[in-house]
Amino acid sequence: MATVTRTSLLPAVEAFLAHEPLGLWIGGRSVAASSGQTLTTLDPGTGEPLARFADATAEDVDRAVASARDAFRQSEWARLPVNERSAKLHRFADAVESHRNELAQLESLDCGKILSQAEGDVDNFVQTLRYYADLAMHVQPRTVLAVRGHDAWTVRHPWGPCGFIIPWNFPFLLLGWGIAPALAAGNTVVVKPAEDTPLSTLFVARIAQQAGIPDGVINVVPGRGETAGAALSGHPGLKRMSFTGSPEVGRLVAEACGRNLVPVKCELGGKGAAVVFDDVDIPTTAQRLVEAITFHTGQVCCDATRWLVHEAIYDEFVEQCAERLRQVRVGHQMDSESQMGPVVNAKQQARVLSYLDKGVRGGAKLVLEGGRCDVPGNDGGFYVRPALLAGPLDNIAAREEIFGPVAYLGRFRNEAEAVALANDTDYGLANSVWTADLARAQRVAEAFDAGNGWINAHNVIVHGVPYAGVNKSGMGGGVLSPETLFDYWRSISVVRPLD
Repeated sequence: MATVTRTSLLPAVEAFLAHEPLGLWIGGRSVAASSGQTLTTLDPGTGEPLARFADATAEDVDRAVASARDAFRQSEWARLPVNERSAKLHRFADAVESHRNELAQLESLDCGKILSQAEGDVDNFVQTLRYYADLAMHVQPRTVLAVRGHDAWTVRHPWGPCGFIIPWNFPFLLLGWGIAPALAAGNTVVVKPAEDTPLSTLFVARIAQQAGIPDGVINVVPGRGETAGAALSGHPGLKRMSFTGSPEVGRLVAEACGRNLVPVKCELGGKGAAVVFDDVDIPTTAQRLVEAITFHTGQVCCDATRWLVHEAIYDEFVEQCAERLRQVRVGHQMDSESQMGPVVNAKQQARVLSYLDKGVRGGAKLVLEGGRCDVPGNDGGFYVRPALLAGPLDNIAAREEIFGPVAYLGRFRNEAEAVALANDTDYGLANSVWTADLARAQRVAEAFDAGNGWINAHNVIVHGVPYAGVNKSGMGGGVLSPETLFDYWRSISVVRPLD
């Protein structure tokens, strides 16, 4: 069914896509949806079909959770000594690395990500598996407590089946961020990938089996959010839940989990600020922010989408950014000459265009027009050009998450005003400060009402450093740090009175 004109498919990718349809992955087997219904995923760069896949129902989610529960209770996975489980995860990481090219091509085709960026996402998945496999071996399961008159300690155990709903912008990277700590702690997982981008998750489930991960430890139920996603988030058989996506859907997931008293972690959207002081190297800073807003076509929750620039350099800085954005080569994600690919689907393309229109109608100035983009040979693709808006910061385009290559510009006069403007948002995921004065950089970064503050860089996400949001950007803890691993263990206190 797949038709790709910009490049040749790798043989393993072609063979995988030739399955009609791709099944759910439950208990180590590819199975049809109970309804027999399927969905189709498209190449965002051409608009053409890539593959059909099973559309999971609530009944299928029940089967997947039961499979994860049985694997937790009956397989060796949860009871393995931590060094043996970690060794299996390292073998899984090695297997993923050996299929790097196939996974990157699937990821690029499925979500419209530039191929080199998709390769980076595969590398990040591998690093995440290895990070948590190694970290788990350095955690003592028992902690002795010094309590007068008692012999006391705590001991950690895995929870059991854990659910994950993964978004379409970073399907493979965020799959790793989610399941790696859960697996390292000894849990089993049920994953609902986004209906637009299920391919890399279905492919890697097969790799996991080949690498020796027991059947039922990893289960995949692609489908629609209102059916498969709702069934998973509201399933009483789960012990923990993780959702990455919009605040609007995050509220629904949290509500469903709350009814079952299932702990939930929500990683949600953002409207990040980049605060640019007048002592920066203007060309370098402009280039880095241009690279940030065009990375994966701006479909990045922690991106800098509000550029707050000191009034002394505002005009020069904006002109340099606009000139660089005009030169960005937009094209099919598998074309080696492309610097920015399409957005994920027609709905997202329409969303970006609608915010440009609403922003201008609300009083914003189009510094760089952006808008719909035609790419020769890919008439059905979902392309937009980068855009810059400027004006009052109460404009809808400055307040709401657009999720495209659009930045909104504002001016400030001093440090206090810059911090106040950066913090004037309902979100709280990630901001950055750009200045040659490192003392000022530290003050501003620590003053942000956000989970992450970056200095002279943006989108700086490192294994071992907590990454989380506040306000509308998240709840329930973060990812990528030792704290994340501890989230996937439950603790029991054991006490013996001493006579």
